[in-house]
Amino acid sequence: MNSESSRGAKSIAAIKAALLYSYPLLLVLLAWEVAGYLELVRPLFLPDVGTVLSQFWTLLLSGEIVGPLVVSLLRAFAGLALAVIVGVVAALTMARSKWLRWALDPLISFAFPAPKIAFVPIFILWFGIGNTSKILLVAFTCVLPMLVATYHGATGVSQQTIWSAKAMGTSESKLLTRIIFPASLPYIFGGVRVTVPVALITAFTAEMIAGGGGLGGALMYAQRFFQTPTVFVYILVMLITGFVFDHFMLRLRSRWIPWQDDTDAA
Repeated sequence: MNSESSRGAKSIAAIKAALLYSYPLLLVLLAWEVAGYLELVRPLFLPDVGTVLSQFWTLLLSGEIVGPLVVSLLRAFAGLALAVIVGVVAALTMARSKWLRWALDPLISFAFPAPKIAFVPIFILWFGIGNTSKILLVAFTCVLPMLVATYHGATGVSQQTIWSAKAMGTSESKLLTRIIFPASLPYIFGGVRVTVPVALITAFTAEMIAGGGGLGGALMYAQRFFQTPTVFVYILVMLITGFVFDHFMLRLRSRWIPWQDDTDAA
């Protein structure tokens, strides 16, 4: 009986926590539904929640959500994977090479604050409107945040640790793979968490501007024909996608580097 009551108390606590977490979203949905019900805004500009949900179900069954979403995710994560590889390798190398740091630091300082999405026309001109331009644009947008995050982690390793490892005969390659890289993992995961939404935003925006399919292209096609419920469906799918992947990264971090969660809690 005690176990059942404790299980019920845990369920109630979980429901309360979920409601407290999601109440801002529920308030937005409520205000949206009231505005639609009272016709405060014309349905052409703001359809009610029920209409959008009905259209979502229709598009889901017809495959008009899953197909474009898969295309966008492949572009976003292919570009992100490329950015992670290049950024991590370059950052670790910079942390151990003074001449490379001297050569790249001014370039990074100049390019980091630049609005990368402004390069969409250039990437279209060079690589067309297909997958290549979107993947490379995502990689171009995400590589510098990954490089900076990893570099801060790599240079944060204490000099005493590095000197001790060298005194024990540790080679430069093993120093990178067994000491500096593991110490940089929390920073790498932090960089990935930051760049996942950046990758999604870049992929969606490039599709809106350049076409070539994907969720962004589908949204702009619906907007061109004033299919407002469909436009809102695609916007909500984009928002939910970003939310889901952000929580996935948090779960992944707590599983792979649980000591980082302990540090944050402290």
